[in-house]
Amino acid sequence: MDLTLALVIGVVVVALVFDYTNGFHDAANAIATSVSTRALTPRAALFMAAAMNFIGAHLGTQVAQTVGSGIIDAPQGSHGLVIVAASLIGAIVWNLITWYFGLPSSSSHALIGGLIGAALASASLVHWDGVVAKVVIPMIISPLVGFTLAASIMIAIYWIFRHAQPGKTNRGFRYAQTISAAAMALGHGLQDAQKTMGVIFLALLVGGYASPGDPIPQWVILAAAGAISLGTYAGGWRIMRTLGRRIIALDPPQGFAAESAAAAVLYGAAIGFGAPISTTHTITSAIMGVGSTKRLSAVRWGVAGNIVTAWILTIPAAAAVAAVSYYVLHWIVE
Repeated sequence: MDLTLALVIGVVVVALVFDYTNGFHDAANAIATSVSTRALTPRAALFMAAAMNFIGAHLGTQVAQTVGSGIIDAPQGSHGLVIVAASLIGAIVWNLITWYFGLPSSSSHALIGGLIGAALASASLVHWDGVVAKVVIPMIISPLVGFTLAASIMIAIYWIFRHAQPGKTNRGFRYAQTISAAAMALGHGLQDAQKTMGVIFLALLVGGYASPGDPIPQWVILAAAGAISLGTYAGGWRIMRTLGRRIIALDPPQGFAAESAAAAVLYGAAIGFGAPISTTHTITSAIMGVGSTKRLSAVRWGVAGNIVTAWILTIPAAAAVAAVSYYVLHWIVE
């Protein structure tokens, strides 16, 4: 086996490890609200989320194409594969750090940061126009849209059900949350599994096993879908507590509004723009949005501030780890 093929296989394995960590890191995105409102049991919610993640991964490849060719230009051969491997290591390390502290940071932005950091360390080309258009602008807009849309849905629910009995309303929205949680999990698979597909496709391009105009191979789609589903089923309980209880104590109508708004933003970004937005940012901002309609003090803004700090640090921190990883791998391999 030559060095290039061995590196391609190694990068694919590391990419699937990242996909798995993405799944258990972001499991809370899909199900924290429905579990905290007791609409679903934790295990049933995880099983549903894993299944919907798998299905969502098969619904498009626009985001994968953006990640695979719109962020950096890695050189051909072993040097380019070292860059891709270093970017994945940066993303995995940051995922594990934020998971340990229970912070719902973005796996998507960790991956983007890893790609940028490894590319800069290796003096490779970074498509800054693509980073701004496909990452930075959606990173700013998607939480704002999620916050506003969730708040609007929540206000509509308050108005429509203003004369209804609270107990009956809560029971109805617990059933409705089964659908909204499934929609959120589908959107997570549509967004996040595609990011891993994009990195694997980038490795195939760099290794000479694919051409720029080729479609994403079916085995890549299946592998990425399977890895993120298994990770989701493993569950990320630390982050689930943060999203489900520490930002605001949610009731079923609030959970439904947050999940519905976040799912709509994820679908629109992936299908309409091919933009790799953060499912974490979107659902967190949606939860803040529904909480703010009750009263601003209902949102624990101190916790929200810690989360936003993790958001800001994600891209540079993952980039720094990826840069160090690149120098180590370059020294070992090249």
